[in-house]
Amino acid sequence: MIDLRTAPDREYFAVVATHLGMFIGRSSYAGATAFLDGYDSAARRLGGTLLDGFREWLMARRGHECNHAWPGVVLHLALPEGWTNSADLPPEAETRAITVLFELLDEFLAERESS
Repeated sequence: MIDLRTAPDREYFAVVATHLGMFIGRSSYAGATAFLDGYDSAARRLGGTLLDGFREWLMARRGHECNHAWPGVVLHLALPEGWTNSADLPPEAETRAITVLFELLDEFLAERESS
């Protein structure tokens, strides 16, 4: 088993993605984004970053600007047909949004590692 205290971010978030309920209780998109924001805040306090440049990277993937913060941009990418209330997504949309969130985060971190 991976030691989560010392795992690189990509490995850590691969575990988080597959066991989300263990980290946040009830799995939800709002909970997942709050968890990532909290992780990012803690990383900043310790001199690191997780989400620096993530919104800009997402916007480049999307191909045009919007005024949403990064969680809203992820929803645009995950649910291109749109959504009406991100706090009350239907179960299939919630699952899709969470999956896409962690896929995009992994791609972002992989690109950042390689540059």
